[in-house]
Amino acid sequence: MFLLDDVVMAPFKGIFWIFKEIHDAAQQEQAGESDAITASLSELYMKLDTGQITEAEFDAQEKILLDRLDRLQAQEKTSPKPEEKKKRAKPRRQAAAAKKVYSHP
Repeated sequence: MFLLDDVVMAPFKGIFWIFKEIHDAAQQEQAGESDAITASLSELYMKLDTGQITEAEFDAQEKILLDRLDRLQAQEKTSPKPEEKKKRAKPRRQAAAAKKVYSHP
């Protein structure tokens, strides 16, 4: 019986795994982009300190980079990580199981 269940569910498990991998890759790319923006900001400050760019050029480029960084951080806050979902779901399951066990007089 369990073998039949595994055979029937295999395509769905495979598709779920593919979507999970795509999601993980997107999160890693987003984290890499945030690191790249931070590095660009550091380089921009160095150029200003050494006099390679003017204050007006610095302000314009800094605003663009900070806006991109703010958007990325806002996206990270709105999409919970898979670990957080699992942590939140566990107490609910335990509470539901406790209700089932203790609900009978």
